[in-house]
Amino acid sequence: MAHQRTMRQKVDDQIDRLALQHPARIALGAFGSVILLVTGLLSLPVATVSGHRAPFIDALFTATSAVCVTGLVTVDTGSYWSPVGLTIIAVAIKAGGLGIMTLASIVGIAVSRRIGLTQRILAAGEARATGLGDLSSLLKTIVIVSTAAEATIALVLFPRFLTLDYGLGKSAGYSVFYAISAFNNAGFSPDPLGLTPYSADLWMLLPIGLGVFVGALGFPVYLNILRQWRHPRRWTLHTKLTLVTIASLALVSATFLALFEWSNPNTLGTASSAETVGNIFFQSINQRSGGFNSFDIGQAREHTWLLEVVLMFIGGGSGSTAGGIRVTTLAVLVLAIWAEARGRRDIEAFGKRIGTEILRLAVSVTLVSMFMVILGTTVFLWQTDIPLDRALYEVVSAYATCGLSTGITGSIDSDAKATLIVMMYVGRVGSLTVVAALALNKRRRVIRYPKERPLIG
Repeated sequence: MAHQRTMRQKVDDQIDRLALQHPARIALGAFGSVILLVTGLLSLPVATVSGHRAPFIDALFTATSAVCVTGLVTVDTGSYWSPVGLTIIAVAIKAGGLGIMTLASIVGIAVSRRIGLTQRILAAGEARATGLGDLSSLLKTIVIVSTAAEATIALVLFPRFLTLDYGLGKSAGYSVFYAISAFNNAGFSPDPLGLTPYSADLWMLLPIGLGVFVGALGFPVYLNILRQWRHPRRWTLHTKLTLVTIASLALVSATFLALFEWSNPNTLGTASSAETVGNIFFQSINQRSGGFNSFDIGQAREHTWLLEVVLMFIGGGSGSTAGGIRVTTLAVLVLAIWAEARGRRDIEAFGKRIGTEILRLAVSVTLVSMFMVILGTTVFLWQTDIPLDRALYEVVSAYATCGLSTGITGSIDSDAKATLIVMMYVGRVGSLTVVAALALNKRRRVIRYPKERPLIG
């Protein structure tokens, strides 16, 4: 027994050492393992309506899209997958939304009443905890907020499905599925036509839209607000930047969407004014991360596609279920430009100073993401004969784990599907690990080179 404990301790020490030195590898392996597990479950005949095995590429694509909370699909979710398949997808979305390493930490706490250094480092980096000491509180907040939000959405939607004669069992299942998909910004819909039949139904659009909005804020924001809800002035700079940026982007998105689509007869041009306004605000929330659409994106105008490409690339809040470079990254870049334009030495916001190391991190994340999108679009164009506008839209949607599509996903070949699978995986895991890897890679040098300023612009 003593020998076994010694061997187990050695293995634990090696894992801790690997987590400290290479946290990205642990997260990559965890997400990859879960994706393969879900792929295997979706490949079972019982997971499809037809009772036949799903093609491997479609099972892998759906599993990746669910675990990475994206929402892109190569087969129609509502008509292709059986209730068992839909349950597997919902569980995969829930696991991917919470984060595999965060979920592992929660299970570890429940079983052993403690959490080790390895899980703390990985979960803290994934959930964007400000420190290891905050991790336990953050994990509790994650469980409470996600469960409460999903339960509330499901309870609101359940009577609506009953009025639509879905039946008791189907109404309950659809309500829970939509609740999980909305809060986790996954964009999956169990209805064959998605939300387009409910474009004038506020009973459907309002709870789903609010679920997407709340899910995109980020767990650190929830924790801060819950702790200081009586004192908004004491909210952290991260919380204030997240709320202000998300609200500003929603307003800008709604304004331009109204300008572009109000008169488009193929989308909102034939709807009533009230229905158009409701769809504009619903879509303005989903353009960045949610992935739901209440009208046919494929019939939208090209300037709307460009608007949505930019918004999807930005994404949601850090430590949230959304993807993209995150709104605080954009806020730091804009504040840096503003400080430079005004000749300020420091980057400032809400009476706080933002360090140059945060700016370097924001620039790194943005440039790496831009490179990945350019590379992915180039490969995707090489594999297909799809025009650049649609190809770019699809690749950005995959990388930013948004899930909106112009309608080409189901018609592309297996090699192009594989490219989107890689983009979803890299986009989800990259957003969770690159920052943590860079942060843990800080080194203090005793000797520094002399400073010289190159010409810029």
